[in-house]
Amino acid sequence: MKHLGRLIRSASLSGYVDLVKSLGRDPATFMRAVGLSAKLLDDPETLIPGDAVRELLEITARATHAEDLALRLAAQRKLSNLGPISLVLKEEPTPRAALDTLCRYLKLVNASLITRIEDTGKVVIIREDLLPSPGLPMRQSMELAIGIMFRILGELIGPQWRPLQVCFTHRPPADVSAHQAFFGRIVKFNQEFNGLVCVAEDLAKPRNFEDQGVAHFAREYLEAALRNRHESARGTCRELMLALLPGGICTAQELARHLRVDRRTLHRRLDAEGLSFSTLLDEVRTELATRHLRDSDLPLGEVAELLGFSGPSSFSHWFRVNFGCSASQWRSQAALRKKP
Repeated sequence: MKHLGRLIRSASLSGYVDLVKSLGRDPATFMRAVGLSAKLLDDPETLIPGDAVRELLEITARATHAEDLALRLAAQRKLSNLGPISLVLKEEPTPRAALDTLCRYLKLVNASLITRIEDTGKVVIIREDLLPSPGLPMRQSMELAIGIMFRILGELIGPQWRPLQVCFTHRPPADVSAHQAFFGRIVKFNQEFNGLVCVAEDLAKPRNFEDQGVAHFAREYLEAALRNRHESARGTCRELMLALLPGGICTAQELARHLRVDRRTLHRRLDAEGLSFSTLLDEVRTELATRHLRDSDLPLGEVAELLGFSGPSSFSHWFRVNFGCSASQWRSQAALRKKP
């Protein structure tokens, strides 16, 4: 299958080949099925299609009956797997400062991953999300992302550190023991967001670090890489829509305000790419709706809120217009399609 879309570092599949071999299967077979070659993994900086990685993790988990496949991969990850960014993170005075730096340069590691930090007094919420791809499940990719964040914080804070909560929007696996063992906490599923809930004091602890000169050069390299990125209006707006929809304030005016432009400029940029605000909003909502209905057991009212609708009735009307059936009917049909 040919995959288009955003590229990510092949380091995202670090440890994949050996893990699949340990499960008694041939990793090359799975990789060929999604249009990837094992040679692409030789250099961790090689860019590969993010959608291909998502599909690869899903088909591998199903074929090997390893629902915790992503966590097994995450268990092998270290801060150094982030490449040059790790040098800068190690220089930061606190874990929280390192988190802010990671968010700044994250697009250079994985252009599909969005991380947002929320301070709520004594608690810090680290929200993680993936830009949706039509028809592609993201359970394994999401668990890998949060598993890696957990591992990164463990290195920055200390090996005994644990979050207050670990949250996933998708439904729980048949056996949650592997997830509980990995995170050291009761993991919550069917939640309204993906991410970690942490004690603010843990992230504020001063770190012992050596001011390495190499970190200065790494930061200069990363800044140059950011300047050389050419983000499309489509990609930028999709990211903002994901952040704004749950709050019910995803309007063209609000989007333009976050982009620091006026509405005319926003519409002009979208028009240059053959898009309009309403069509892009419908696209994002469609992809999010299918993800929540297919992968979670969230009540329809909560799904409506996460998609930014004022109430269940407006969501129901929109869904029937776009899908030709009710949301509950679609969810039931999706459950039947998943059965072997």
